Amino acid sequence: MNLELTDKVVIVTGGSDGLGRATVERLANEGASVIACARREKHLQTAVNELKEATQGEITAVAMDVTSEDECKRTIETVIQKYGRIDALINNAGTSAAHGFETVTDELWHADIELKLMGAVRMCRHVIPYLRDLGGGSIVNATIGAAKAPAAAALPTSVTRAAGLNLTKSLANEYASSNIRVNSICIGYIKSAQWERRAAEQPLENLYSELATKVPLGRVGESSDYADLVAFLCSARASYITGTAINLDGGMCPVV
Repeated sequence: MNLELTDKVVIVTGGSDGLGRATVERLANEGASVIACARREKHLQTAVNELKEATQGEITAVAMDVTSEDECKRTIETVIQKYGRIDALINNAGTSAAHGFETVTDELWHADIELKLMGAVRMCRHVIPYLRDLGGGSIVNATIGAAKAPAAAALPTSVTRAAGLNLTKSLANEYASSNIRVNSICIGYIKSAQWERRAAEQPLENLYSELATKVPLGRVGESSDYADLVAFLCSARASYITGTAINLDGGMCPVV
């Protein structure tokens, strides 16, 4: 299937590890010019150097923090100066924060909102004018199944991700007339750096085997599953899809 992504300019936040890194690789393999963004400059540059060698693609590293309005604005301006256009934005930055209600402090609430919700808001704020001037484009927001059906002790992430779903639908409705498509991917159990960090006290494969027992399809997803879906949603093949939240979870989420 030709996704027609050659020479498209795509920004990926959280692009140095896990799902973000897999997305950068997939888009570069499709011929897109990819801007990989992350906070840790040295780690990001190492990842980008490895991906450029593996894909022979056009990948640019931009160290930035989505919790900073100035850095979001600067990043978009840098991309425009280099490429003159932006075709898609992948709001992928975020970490897991799942706790019981009584243990979540105001500081943790604010930090999660700043990273997961306001980070996406800021990036969209600065990207949308360029997408509109170009005649359209795509925005993909990473969320989770708990945004639709929250479990116990899944705060504050389930709340901030639910807000991300609302943001997705609101932007999709407002900018459909400008041919800007906005969609969410509700992630379930997918292999990533976050799970690797959690597996410090047991073999990683044991953890994945344990998680797989909770998934109707009987396995934990691969980062490539996510990257493939992102690439599709950015592509011309998804030109009639907007305002939707797709479950990428092997059937776990009880809400469609």
